[in-house]
Amino acid sequence: MAMEAYEIESMIKEALPDAEVRIEDLRGDGDHYAAIVVSESFRGKTRVVQHQMVYSALKGKMGGELHALALQTSAPE
Repeated sequence: MAMEAYEIESMIKEALPDAEVRIEDLRGDGDHYAAIVVSESFRGKTRVVQHQMVYSALKGKMGGELHALALQTSAPE
């Protein structure tokens, strides 16, 4: 079962309310997405921790409903 881009964005924004989120469906199949997430919450954290924060926001959907997510994270400049 695939996920819609708006669902991914909504889940991320629920966990990181200040986040700017941009989602792109890479194949048009609802299974392969790219996400750019910018949040003040990431400031001072390693890239690994930032990605873990996003994966945590997806509440276990990675690897199931969401097959692949190319992720770019950063704090605002």
